[in-house]
Amino acid sequence: MPEDLDIHPLDELAVDGIAALDEKISGTYSPEVWERRTMYYIRRDPEGSFVAESDGKIVGFMLGEVRSGEFGLERPTGWIEVLGVDPDYRQQAVGRRLAEAMLERFRELGVERVCTLVSESREGLTRFFAALGFKASDLRSLTLELPAKEAS
Repeated sequence: MPEDLDIHPLDELAVDGIAALDEKISGTYSPEVWERRTMYYIRRDPEGSFVAESDGKIVGFMLGEVRSGEFGLERPTGWIEVLGVDPDYRQQAVGRRLAEAMLERFRELGVERVCTLVSESREGLTRFFAALGFKASDLRSLTLELPAKEAS
């Protein structure tokens, strides 16, 4: 683990760093997307999503929130929705430290169940969550691909 790793709540100053990190991971630079997404999470719970910094650079982030009354889950449920870790910092407990911060926040809010969705093709991510204690649940993802609307 990087010695100077700092985990702290997401703030609006993190947008550029998250956009740059996402570009490194995905190959696509989309700061407007990350500005919208981060502001959504900051408005929902300013203390509820986290970034990891090392040497003043964002090397990871985890976005999530608490919701209830959705998908038949009436009790407050924590949702981990986005995780990104700089490839140069993987296998250094950055993701684990982010998850620990988020899970602690969920506990503070009275959450007893935490959910996330992971594509079956993302085996490394599945192993990461399994190492944290996540298991398959009775929730099932269902998808419908809508055809593009024909131009008139």
